[in-house]
Amino acid sequence: MNTEEVYSSVKEYYGEVLKSSSDLKTSACCTLKAPHPTIEKILDKVPDEIKDKYYGCGTPLPFGIEGLSVLDLGSGSGRDCYVAAGLVGPKGSVYGVDMTPAQLSVAEAHVEEYTKTLGYDKPNLHFRNGYIEFLEKAGIQPNSMDIVISNCVINLSPNKRLVMEEVYKCLREGGELYFSDVYCSRR
Repeated sequence: MNTEEVYSSVKEYYGEVLKSSSDLKTSACCTLKAPHPTIEKILDKVPDEIKDKYYGCGTPLPFGIEGLSVLDLGSGSGRDCYVAAGLVGPKGSVYGVDMTPAQLSVAEAHVEEYTKTLGYDKPNLHFRNGYIEFLEKAGIQPNSMDIVISNCVINLSPNKRLVMEEVYKCLREGGELYFSDVYCSRR
C-alpha cells in the first residue's frame, strides 16, 4: 500500500466503518487493565459518546502535568484529550490532532459541555484536523508542547520515522512522549 492508500484505509475504518468500540474487528485495540482510580474518576465525567468511540490500547497519561501543554496524536473522538484536560487543569491546554473528520466532529461536539462539567471558565481542549506526520500543517508549532501522548495510533502511520521527528520538533526542551501501541518485528 502506498501512503495515500494507507490514509484512505485508516480514514474509512475509523471514520465510517466503526460506530463504537464494539465494532472493532480485532482485539488488539483494547485496554486490558483498568486505569488508575484518578483517571477512572475523570472518565466518569467524560461524555458517553466520547467513551463509546474509544479505540485505544492503553492509558498513556502521566500524572503531575497540571498547567502543561499536551498533544494527543491521532486523538480520534478525544477520550484521552478529555482525560488530559482534567489532569492539566484550567491553566493547562490539550490539543488533539486527527485526520478523520467524523471522529473530530464527535470530539468537538462536547467541549463546551465538558468545560462546564470540569468547572473551568474557558475550554482547555482544542482539536485540529491533520496528519501526525505533518504537525505544523495541523497548527502545532515547534517547541510548543510539554507532553505528547499517543494511544495505538503510531502503528497506523505509513511513515513512523516522520512521526517521531515531528514529535521531537513540537516538544519543548525536556518534553516527553508517552505512548501505548502495537508493534511487531518483520518476522
